[in-house]
Amino acid sequence: MKLHELRAPEGSNKEPKRKGRGIGSGHGKTAGRGHKGQKARSGGGVRPGFEGGQMPLTRRIPKRGFTNIFAKEYSEVNVGALEIFEPGTVVTPELLKEKGLVKKIKDGVKILGDGELTKNLTVRAHKFSKTAQQKIEAVGGKAEVI
Repeated sequence: MKLHELRAPEGSNKEPKRKGRGIGSGHGKTAGRGHKGQKARSGGGVRPGFEGGQMPLTRRIPKRGFTNIFAKEYSEVNVGALEIFEPGTVVTPELLKEKGLVKKIKDGVKILGDGELTKNLTVRAHKFSKTAQQKIEAVGGKAEVI
């Protein structure tokens, strides 16, 4: 097969509808818009979400709560995940990202207490849960807040 012999499979490329090009095209005269009415006019139609004057769904549903725009979002790592490091390692947020334990550092890294730790590590993070801090210090490590 040569480059000039390439063809698209039968029926994969359809001809576009040529609207308003005569009665014989099947899309002539009204060009698929029907007779009269708002949608038949140029510039006609309704905005997205409009329900013909009925109260729109977005306004019928009750609104609850609010989002604090000043809230800090932390990337979370469990103590059990720190087992991959060698004893005596200084674990930093950059190292966690490099090893793939954290995708994005966000506003900081918080160490949570799920899992077991057997190696003494120096962990530097922005926040620690109480149980995480206890587990790190129980095996002779340090939990340093950045």
